[in-house]
Amino acid sequence: MSNAHSDPALDALLLPFRQGDIPWPEGPVLFLRARDGWALRQFPLGELLCEQGFKPDADALVRSGLEVVEDASSRAPADGYALVLVLPPRQRDEARSLFARAFSLAAPGGMVVASMPNDEGAKAGEGDLKRLATLSGSLGKHHCRVFWARKSDTNDEALRNEWLRLDAPRPILGGRFVSRPGVFAWDRIDAASALLAAHLPADLAGHGADLGAGYGFLSSEVLARCPGVTALDLYEAEARALDLARANLRDASAALAFHWHDVTTGVSGQYDFIVMNPPFHAQGREDRPDIGRRFIEVAAAALKPRGRLWLVANRHLPYESALGAGFGQVRTVAGRDGFKVIEAVKAARA
Repeated sequence: MSNAHSDPALDALLLPFRQGDIPWPEGPVLFLRARDGWALRQFPLGELLCEQGFKPDADALVRSGLEVVEDASSRAPADGYALVLVLPPRQRDEARSLFARAFSLAAPGGMVVASMPNDEGAKAGEGDLKRLATLSGSLGKHHCRVFWARKSDTNDEALRNEWLRLDAPRPILGGRFVSRPGVFAWDRIDAASALLAAHLPADLAGHGADLGAGYGFLSSEVLARCPGVTALDLYEAEARALDLARANLRDASAALAFHWHDVTTGVSGQYDFIVMNPPFHAQGREDRPDIGRRFIEVAAAALKPRGRLWLVANRHLPYESALGAGFGQVRTVAGRDGFKVIEAVKAARA
């Protein structure tokens, strides 16, 4: 088993099966927004298909020998899935769309089972599932709610079709970008990235990278402000965001490469410059400065001698030691609204 950390939502999701409230089916099972964990290992998984677009979670599932796809829509068996498990996200439109997809992919009479932490919208999620179908049951455990319903002729098909469209990519910011619910800062430019973009120097040149590129805002700013950039690699762990970046940068004149990749595992390229607004939490809300520090370590390893890192971060995050270890020169360029912009230059070879 690859996941050593606690996953209360996953534990709660499988609780009705462990208690005998729901039998584990003999037919095909689909797991949307799947995560690996000990609770899953108590059931036969030979016919399990996992859909996961977040690379660290997808990689963990693959390491455990499970079949993983980014999008399971084209893989549904003719009769649908006997069981669809769902770990819905916090963002409500994305979660509603996921519920609608679960019922669309389930077999007639098939069960849809979902679990959410109480502090991430469990009550609202249970209410939303109940709007789509008659609730068969629910339980509270591990500070989470697990709730389930069967696909039947009495389900609200019109509402399901309406909710399927909630997650569709759409124009934002006057049509400058295309985005979709659930992607980081999906309907705006977040303040930290805007601050970094405002201070990017025009002399960035050559082959660069954007680590944690999201839907492509920082990359678009680099290309607009820095005419000397000839190539840019975008690294992003969330496949849904990377697809948007491809669309948003389709008219770029520089050579672009898009990598669905967990940056914390390292990158193979060698770059003249790197820009990034690294994540400082994983799937939960707690601060995870270790992720940002790892991004800095990866950037230092991937930059050529005298290569430049342009970074924005929350002012309170302790990144100075990682910057000092990996770079010859470090300076704070700007600070505003609790954020800091830093330029770090890799030392030349001795």
